[in-house]
Amino acid sequence: MLNKIYKKCIWGIKKYILFDRFLWAIDRWFKIKGDENLRVDYDLNDKSVVFDVGGYKGDFTNEINKKYHCDIYVFEPIAEFYNLINERFENQQNIKSFKFGLSSCDKANSIFIDDNASSVFKKKGTERIIYLKSISEFIKEQRILKIDLLKLNIEGGEFEILENLIELKLVDKIFNLQIQFHDFVPNATKRREVIRQNLSKTHNLTYDFYFVWENWVLK
Repeated sequence: MLNKIYKKCIWGIKKYILFDRFLWAIDRWFKIKGDENLRVDYDLNDKSVVFDVGGYKGDFTNEINKKYHCDIYVFEPIAEFYNLINERFENQQNIKSFKFGLSSCDKANSIFIDDNASSVFKKKGTERIIYLKSISEFIKEQRILKIDLLKLNIEGGEFEILENLIELKLVDKIFNLQIQFHDFVPNATKRREVIRQNLSKTHNLTYDFYFVWENWVLK
């Protein structure tokens, strides 16, 4: 009981006294029901290509598929979550699931399993090895000419992917970028700002909830 009161007091101090931008952004996001509308409201059709990077249990893929029935590539490197996705969409020919994550290069990484907060950066949970593939090589191998929507929710790995896409000038092949940045990555605020400055050269910001969700659309 005392622990709950303590946490509530800390939350109140951060939000109302320190004016924590993240807490205010979360509050705004839930008030407008962003998960139910903004995250699935796109100009897509059955010929669109969507990348769901950080598939988890496939909920985002399911919502996009129900609404647009487009070609969806789902990436989930954690075996139990990948298996759930594979079983969930086994009869959906337009959905392709992959038992690896995406990054700037091919590599193996330690990850700490903590349900939907599993991360290579936060050392909480059970440690395991996962495999990541170069996003640029994957695009090349699959002969993908454009991506209509790239959703990134990979607990810190988004920085490396975005920096790589910008450096290789592949970002202009992506019409929409739906990004969840995470602030526990070293230099997260600075890296986010640099990425956003570079994205603004090719894309326009359509919504922005600080370290919650933001979306960029190709100019």
